[in-house]
Amino acid sequence: MTTQPKSLTILPDDLDRERLPRHVAVIMDGNGRWAKNRHLPRIMGHQRGVDSLKDLLRCCKDWGIQALTAYAFSTENWGRPVPEVEFLMTLFERVLRRELAEMVAEGVQIHFVGDLACLPASLQEEINRAMAATAHNQKIQFVVATNYGGRREIIQACRSLAQRVQTGELQPEDIDERQFEHHLYTVGLPDLDLLIRTSGEMRVSNFLLWQVAYAEIYVTDTLWPDFDRNAFHEALRNFQHRQRRFGRL
Repeated sequence: MTTQPKSLTILPDDLDRERLPRHVAVIMDGNGRWAKNRHLPRIMGHQRGVDSLKDLLRCCKDWGIQALTAYAFSTENWGRPVPEVEFLMTLFERVLRRELAEMVAEGVQIHFVGDLACLPASLQEEINRAMAATAHNQKIQFVVATNYGGRREIIQACRSLAQRVQTGELQPEDIDERQFEHHLYTVGLPDLDLLIRTSGEMRVSNFLLWQVAYAEIYVTDTLWPDFDRNAFHEALRNFQHRQRRFGRL
C-alpha cells in the first residue's frame, strides 16, 4: 500500500460523499494482455496488477468506501498453464507476508472467500494468519475471492440450508432471501453497489452471481495494471450519474 500525494487521498470535489458505493467489487482483467503489449512474460502483468490492487484498496479507504472485493482466482483458473498457476499461488503468499503489517497498521480487515481448502497448505497458513491478525480492524473490509465460483457458492448455500431443513432446525417455508444470504461467503458485508470490470470484457465470469442482482456494472477498456485512482474516479463519477430504482419507478 504505497503512499499517495495528498491531492489524491482526498475525495474529489465532483463526487458526493453521501452517494458513494458502500461495497465495490472488481474483476481484475487484462494482466496478461498488459504484459504481452510490452513484450513481457505474463507473470510481470500479475505482479503489476498487485500494485494496482494495493492502490485501489488504499484509495477506497481514503475516500470512505466500506468494502472492496477483488476477484483474485476463480475456480476455472486452475485450467491455466501450471507454471502460471504455481506463480500466482506463490505471489499470493508472498504479498500476504509482505503487506500484513501495513494492513494491520492501517485498519484493513481482510477476508478470503472461496474453496480455500484446495489451496496450497502454506498459502492457507498465511491466509489464516492474515485474517486473525486483522479481525478487529474497522477502517475497510477487504475481501479476496480465491478459488471462488459464484455457482459453487450458491450450491454450497443450498446444501447448508438443506442440512438445516433435514435436522428440523429450519422449515422450507421459512427460507427467504435473508436466510439464503446468511449462508453466502459475503454474509455481513454491505450489499454490492458497484461491480467494475477492466479490459473491456462484457461478462461477469461467475463472480458474485447472487450479489450482483442490483449492482451497477461499469466496464472500462483500461487493462487492470493501468487502472489507477483517476480511472477509479471516473468509475465513481459514472456510478453517481446512474438512477438506481431497484425495479421501482
